[in-house]
Amino acid sequence: MKRFHVHLKVTDLEISKNFYTALFQQAPVVEKNDYAKWLLDNPALNFALSVTKDQPGIEHLGFQASDETELAQLYQNMKEAKGTVLTEGNCTCCYAKSEKSWLIDPQSVPWEVFYTHGAATVYGSGIALPKN
Repeated sequence: MKRFHVHLKVTDLEISKNFYTALFQQAPVVEKNDYAKWLLDNPALNFALSVTKDQPGIEHLGFQASDETELAQLYQNMKEAKGTVLTEGNCTCCYAKSEKSWLIDPQSVPWEVFYTHGAATVYGSGIALPKN
């Protein structure tokens, strides 16, 4: 099952965590001092928050694949969309080990396409994306 992914930048993680915990009626599955993530089944959604000193709002959108076969299909979809593709490959980001690539849409919104295959103890880092 693919999950739609939304990652928001927030200025106050605790207030935002409380808001989305009430809205989703479930606690985050990952909680760090600078990050929180919910994995919802109905709708299938990977919803993440991270603290920012910049402008709050949408960090990026995307799709989380449930396995490597689904990831390969999502990569094919990225090619057919004909946007700018940025290949990241295996990485550590958002307290997870993943394989991912990025697609920049016509409005310059970054779309992450990824398959998570493990947890990490650090937030990690990723490639530099254009500011949306």
